[in-house]
Amino acid sequence: MKKIFVVSDGTGRTAEQTLMAALTQFPSIDADIILKGEVRTEQQIEEIVKEAVGVKGIIIHTLVSSTLRENILRISRIHNIDSIDLMGPLLSRLAHHFADSPTGEPGLFFHLNKEYFKRIDAMQFAFIHDDGQRYYEYDTAEILLVGVSRTFKTPLSIYLAFKGWFVANYPIVPGVELPEIMNKLPAGNVFGLMTQPQDLSNLREARQPYLGGSTAEYSSLDNVRRELNYAQNLFKRYEWPVIQVTNKPIEEIASEILTIKRRIHQPERIKRKTPPAAANHKNLK
Repeated sequence: MKKIFVVSDGTGRTAEQTLMAALTQFPSIDADIILKGEVRTEQQIEEIVKEAVGVKGIIIHTLVSSTLRENILRISRIHNIDSIDLMGPLLSRLAHHFADSPTGEPGLFFHLNKEYFKRIDAMQFAFIHDDGQRYYEYDTAEILLVGVSRTFKTPLSIYLAFKGWFVANYPIVPGVELPEIMNKLPAGNVFGLMTQPQDLSNLREARQPYLGGSTAEYSSLDNVRRELNYAQNLFKRYEWPVIQVTNKPIEEIASEILTIKRRIHQPERIKRKTPPAAANHKNLK
């Protein structure tokens, strides 16, 4: 049975009725709706999110307070759980349509759509920091993925970016020194990706048709073992957490990374630095 948490700073009836109407379109789904009304504090949100994580649930909310909406977005993101905002987009569209806002503050449309715009920013950040590009900006990344070729760095970066994280990735090549900036990154921001030699060899060999068939050394088991040993030594030297990616879906790998990150960083301390404007730097791929 799917657990759906309905969170509101009022009675929650609006969200519950909307959800029930939507669920009629999924007749094969058996859902248990858990109503959480009168939610007014960050502590209440933290407790609800943890409860939802424990049962692998999803959160739907109609929080009128922009502060509470920001809190539930941040805490849900930290715990890698989906939360759906029913009230924020409606308020923002009304404000946009009427060219007015209840508070009279300019820029309300952007403010109320912070989650949407942050995801757009995160996706752009992942694209321009893929495969070692813009390594000099790694201090603005929330997560840096490091590993040899074909350890799922790029798809994992895109997945985490869709969740709102600012992610970069860097390819390890034996004999190539790491950028100096990587010595200065805080603990809990860098993660080493590791896999089994035979699996990586098979994966690289499968890429031969796309690489013109010239991958004999690249995909050989001996070469793969050398690369993985080199990477493992780097991870040990820098004391970076190591994530095994063999036979794991992207979602599971991402959850492991975020779990380790939570242990190192208190949620309230995880804050993104504003990435520099792309136009001010050259692409150093």
